[in-house]
Amino acid sequence: MKKNVLLYFGSFNPVHRGHIALAEYAVERGLCDEVVLVVSPQNPLKEAAGLAPELSRFEMAEAACAASRYPDRIKASAVEFLLDRPSYTIRTLEYLEEHHGADMRFSLLMGADTAATLSRWLENDRIVGRYTIYVYPREGAETPRDAEGLVVLEDAPLLDCSSTAIREAVERGEDVADRVGEGVAAYIRRAGLWNPVVRMQELTQRIDAGDASAEAYVERGRLHFRRNEWGKALNDFRAALRLKPDHREAAEYVDMVEEILAFRYIDIYNP
Repeated sequence: MKKNVLLYFGSFNPVHRGHIALAEYAVERGLCDEVVLVVSPQNPLKEAAGLAPELSRFEMAEAACAASRYPDRIKASAVEFLLDRPSYTIRTLEYLEEHHGADMRFSLLMGADTAATLSRWLENDRIVGRYTIYVYPREGAETPRDAEGLVVLEDAPLLDCSSTAIREAVERGEDVADRVGEGVAAYIRRAGLWNPVVRMQELTQRIDAGDASAEAYVERGRLHFRRNEWGKALNDFRAALRLKPDHREAAEYVDMVEEILAFRYIDIYNP
């Protein structure tokens, strides 16, 4: 009999208790024999800013899986690190079918926000037509309840936890063990991940070397913004807009910084 393997794709940047709670839920609901967190090198539909090294994200996922209630049934995989870049789900599925299809039957687990992008996936019709896709609700995302080929998990745990918020908390020097588990929190501290000083240096080196994207300027601008370094932040956001005039986040930050400066330095802005 084939093993039912539920593939949970993601950047896991970092993995957190919400990810593990969903994997545990899938096991307890009998949706699969095993859940595999497939750590993606880079999602083609997402920006890479703030993305921790792939090996670090995999090792954190390993630690989180090992600390779950079902360490023998919840595991991490680096299979996409072996494949061509960028990483496309259909190519990963083809690889898994070729090498493990005789012993395993695959299904997918994804959030409602990810499911909403399915129409943009490479060869999405093959994925939807062949694999069961379980969708869990996400805060602020509309759940596609009537979409063909999708099974909505209405009672899946909905936890107030996001990788973005965790990274920002780490940048502020906060303890995130309650959101990621002690093992992952210790890894983050040991590796210096999302350390604002280190990250600022890395971004500055890249920018000074002339290898800067709009996203690099925005990421450095956010770091300046959180340190109340308004002038430096404004310069970075404006630099991002010169490279990418339609960059909405950069434009929004420019508006915010200018509003802050207008309020704090009223004599300069209104002589």
